[in-house]
Amino acid sequence: MNYTFIIQPYFYVALTGTSSLISGLILIFEWWYFRKYGTSFIEQVSVSHLRPLLGGVDNSSPNSSSSSSSNGDADSSRQSVSECKVWRNPLNLFRGAEYNRYTWVTGREPLTYYDMNLSAQDHQTFFTCDSDHLRPADAIMQKAWRERNPQARITAAHEALDLEDCATAHILLAEEEATTIVEAEKLFKQALKIGESCYRRSQQLQHHGAQYEAQHRRDTNVLVYIKRRLAMCSRKLGRTREAVKMMRDLMKEFPLLSMFNIHENLLESLLELQNYADVQAVLAKYDDISLPKSATICYTAALLKARAVSDKFSPEAASRRGLSTAEMNAVEAIHRAVEFNPHVPKYLLEMKSLILPPEHILKRGDSEAIAYTFFHLQHWKRVEGALNLLHCTWEGTFRMIPYPLEKGHLFYPYPVCTETADRELLPMFHEVSVYPKKELPFFILFTAGLCSFTAMLALLTHQFPELMGVFAKAFLSTLFAPLNFIMEKVESILPSSLWHQLTRI
Repeated sequence: MNYTFIIQPYFYVALTGTSSLISGLILIFEWWYFRKYGTSFIEQVSVSHLRPLLGGVDNSSPNSSSSSSSNGDADSSRQSVSECKVWRNPLNLFRGAEYNRYTWVTGREPLTYYDMNLSAQDHQTFFTCDSDHLRPADAIMQKAWRERNPQARITAAHEALDLEDCATAHILLAEEEATTIVEAEKLFKQALKIGESCYRRSQQLQHHGAQYEAQHRRDTNVLVYIKRRLAMCSRKLGRTREAVKMMRDLMKEFPLLSMFNIHENLLESLLELQNYADVQAVLAKYDDISLPKSATICYTAALLKARAVSDKFSPEAASRRGLSTAEMNAVEAIHRAVEFNPHVPKYLLEMKSLILPPEHILKRGDSEAIAYTFFHLQHWKRVEGALNLLHCTWEGTFRMIPYPLEKGHLFYPYPVCTETADRELLPMFHEVSVYPKKELPFFILFTAGLCSFTAMLALLTHQFPELMGVFAKAFLSTLFAPLNFIMEKVESILPSSLWHQLTRI
C-alpha cells in the first residue's frame, strides 16, 4: 500500500514562512524576558509548572531526609537573606540639593521607589519612638516620615515647626527642601541646637523607665545623624579638615553606633587630604576579619599598596624580571578587592558610565560599585600609575576563583541574589552590571536556530519552488518509509476482512 503526497510548492513557502515568523516572535520575547529578568521564560515555566506535574518533587523520602533537607533549605534561605541585606549608603547625597537638581536638569529620576521606601523605613526607625504622640510636633513628624509625596512631607515639617522647635523637622527640610548644600548646612545647624538639648534632657531620664530609654535612643540617633550630615556638608563645601575633625569626634563620642559606617566617610575625607598614614591607621582598625567588609575598605587597602609601586610599574619589565615583593603585595590586594566586588574596576577604568549613587547599596553588588567609584575615582586618578596597575592585573582575579562559584577564594562565594536586588535599587535607564556573566539560555539559542533555518527554507522555496518541492517529497517519503513498511507488514499478516473493518473504524 503506497501513499503519495501531492503538495504544491506555495504550501511549503507558507509553512516555512509561518514557522519562521512564530519562532522569531518567540525569540524576541525570550530575549526581552532574559534581558529584563535574567532568566529564560520557557525554562522558568518548565521548572515552576511542568516539573511538579512530571514528578519532579519527591515526596517518598524518609522523615529524616525530609527534615534534613528542610533544615538545609532554611539554612540556605537564611544565608541568602544575609547575603542580600541592603545597607544604607554612608555617603548618600542630599535629595533637595543634589538628587532633585539632577532631575531638574535631565528629567530623569535617579532614585527608585524601592530605594526611597527603604529610606522612609530608616527614618521611621531612627527618628521616631512610641512616645511621640505625647508631643504634637513629634506626632506630626511621625506621620510625615510615612508620607510618599515629598511636598506633603515638607508641608508637615513646616506645620511641626509652627507648633514648636523640632530637630527632625529641620532634618527633613535640610534633606528635601534645601536646594543648596549651604542651605542644608544652615538647617542642620539649627537642628543641632535642638537635638543637643533633647539629648541632654533624655540622657538624665533614660533610667526612669522603658519609655524614657526609647526616647534617649531616638535622641541619640537624631544627634549622630545631624553631626554626620554636618560633617558631610563641610566636606562638600571644601572644609575637609573641619569635616575630618567632626567625624573623629563623633566616632569617639559614640563608638558603638557602627550602623552609620562613619569610618567610610572618614576614609574618603582623609584620601582627599592625601593623609595616607591616617588612612592606613583607620584601615588597620576596620579591615578586620570579624568586621563586615565593604568595597571602600578593600579597594582603599589596594590603593595604598598600589601607591607604593604604581609610579614605576611596567607590565613589560614585570614580565621579564618577575614581580617584586611590593608589587606582588599590590597585585594580591587588587585581586582581593576585585573578588569582593568585581563590578568596581569597569567604573574606575571608565569602561562603564557612572550614575548618581543610590541611597542604599548591596554589598558586593553593582550599587556598591557605583557608590564607591562616584566618590573615590578622583583618589585613584591622583595616585600616579594606580589605574594602570589596576588595568593590567584586575582580570587575573577570575583565574583564581573556582568556577562555577561554589566557593570563594578569599571571601564567601559570590551571592546569586545581587542582580535582582540591584535592579530594584538602580534606575531603569542604567544597565546593571552582572557577575558572573550569564550564558544565553538554551531556548534562546534553539529558537534563534529554528527561526534562521525556517526562514532560509522559506526563501529557498520561494526562489526555487520545483527543486525544493522535489527535496520536500523526497524528505517526506524517507520520513514515512518506516510507517509504510509497517503498514505493509500488517496488511500481509492480518486477514483482509479484519483489516477492512479496522480501516473503516
